[in-house]
Amino acid sequence: MAMNRETRRLMQRQGQVGPDGEPVAPRREATRPITTAAAPGSRTKPTDFFREVRAELRRVAWPTRAQTLNYTFVVLITLAVLMALIFLLDTAFAKSVLFLFKK
Repeated sequence: MAMNRETRRLMQRQGQVGPDGEPVAPRREATRPITTAAAPGSRTKPTDFFREVRAELRRVAWPTRAQTLNYTFVVLITLAVLMALIFLLDTAFAKSVLFLFKK
């Protein structure tokens, strides 16, 4: 594999190649389920369901109030610009069609 010294060192730090520069087989990391899997056919109790939902919602990275306001303004401004563009194009096409088919 032809690569320069910096690339080889970087790939060694990342564990992609060995000290001799040969590719290393990727390691499989053991994945563990977030929740315990229920037996097939069994049902989750409503209290357990809502407890799990609450735990998941605590893990969510919620945006701050300032981020929410910024995103809202960006969406509204984009919406206004697109509405104006579509209005102008629609008006231009309508007038051109009326001009072309005028008797």
